[in-house]
Amino acid sequence: MSTDVYQSPLSERYASKEMQYIFSPDMKFRTWRKLWIALAETEKELGLPITEEQIAELKAHAEDINYDVAKAREKEVRHDVMSHVYAYGVQCPKAKGIIHLGATSCYVGDNTDIIIMTEALKLVKKKLVNVMAALAAFADKYKAQPTLAFTHFQPAQPTTVGKRATLWLQEFSLDLEDLEYVLSTMKLLGSKGTTGTQASFLELFDGDQEKIDKIDPMIAKKMGFKECYPVSGQTYSRKVDTRVANILAGIAASAHKMSNDIRLLQHLKEVEEPFEKSQIGSSAMAYKRNPMRSERIASLSRYVMIDALNPAITSATQWFERTLDDSANKRLSIPEAFLAVDGILDLCLNVADGLVVYPKVIEKHMLSELPFMATENIMMDAVKAGGDRQELHERIRELSMEAGKTVKMEGKENNLLELIAADPAFNLSLEELQKSMDPARYVGRAKEQTESFLKNIIQPIMDENKELLGVKAVINV
Repeated sequence: MSTDVYQSPLSERYASKEMQYIFSPDMKFRTWRKLWIALAETEKELGLPITEEQIAELKAHAEDINYDVAKAREKEVRHDVMSHVYAYGVQCPKAKGIIHLGATSCYVGDNTDIIIMTEALKLVKKKLVNVMAALAAFADKYKAQPTLAFTHFQPAQPTTVGKRATLWLQEFSLDLEDLEYVLSTMKLLGSKGTTGTQASFLELFDGDQEKIDKIDPMIAKKMGFKECYPVSGQTYSRKVDTRVANILAGIAASAHKMSNDIRLLQHLKEVEEPFEKSQIGSSAMAYKRNPMRSERIASLSRYVMIDALNPAITSATQWFERTLDDSANKRLSIPEAFLAVDGILDLCLNVADGLVVYPKVIEKHMLSELPFMATENIMMDAVKAGGDRQELHERIRELSMEAGKTVKMEGKENNLLELIAADPAFNLSLEELQKSMDPARYVGRAKEQTESFLKNIIQPIMDENKELLGVKAVINV
């Protein structure tokens, strides 16, 4: 690694080798050559004077790219596509005259961008499904573990640890729905010429409209796509990039939400992200166990959510059939969004797969608040014992205020049950009151909802994507 030039943290620290390869020069330029082969084959099949020998020569050098020749040529002509056309021609002297025939730069550039984004979306899908599988296992394991729920980060009616995890899981499942839809709609640009009119092919094929109509479908099939966009300017619509970036931003938002909840739970000492034996939490405070991975998820997620503005603005500002103010921005915004989401999902999988739950701490927090939450049940028991509902409601309110003052002003334990037991209006002993303090009585249908959600929503997703399961997260730092 060179230490005297800038290195992107996305490649050095966060993204996987698999995602980095998808956006590598090697992937890009090999795809260019595959597209040139597909174009030449299509033109030959439609009757242009291109020989099998020329096609074979192109295929023989599809992988061994002479980067040195292309780089030297680009210094002269300042054009990346024509530099690689030249370099390919140096290796394929018999075929050099038919490379890129009738095409514009966007034929290789834009089609390759679509192919790369499609491959990257497939990798994102695989990792997202595995994150969901890990969360589903966690939710199932803790579906009956009562815990305080919070509204406004104030204690509210209890839920279960597993039910809370289904909230994270549901958001990821919505992201998966969106991803699968966009993935299913990805199309190639095809080969449409300088302004999208296919004028050069009209010339090449002597105005034969029927043959020209076959060009795009044939190229799409050779490149593994169902179809091409029916109309375009010189480029495919940059709204495609916007749709893709919005998928990534949605995943980032879901991951951010989950990581925030875990950070708060770690502060409460109820749930912790995995902490390795030799990991250091703080350079100053040796005892600390900071939620560093969840914080990194939040940090990278914010970047992706903001980055999604780039393709949207680029799409909105394209002039007529094309301008070039998209190019430099696309080279940054799309790869970096994918690399960041790749890192986010690896972190999410690592965290979800190793979450540590502390039931005793959860129970302690629950029991400190449960008397307040149990007051309605206590009041009903007192009514059954002969009390007046309206009078008891007022006494409960007064005693709750008194107990709250004891907790907040004096720092003592919640003594609401003792206060109620001492009040003759309720006619209930402390022992009777304490029997009603089983947290499981107050979690509603949390366990049943979790079971139903996992069975009816998540399991079919897992069954449908079983060939993608089994990924283990590897994080660099």
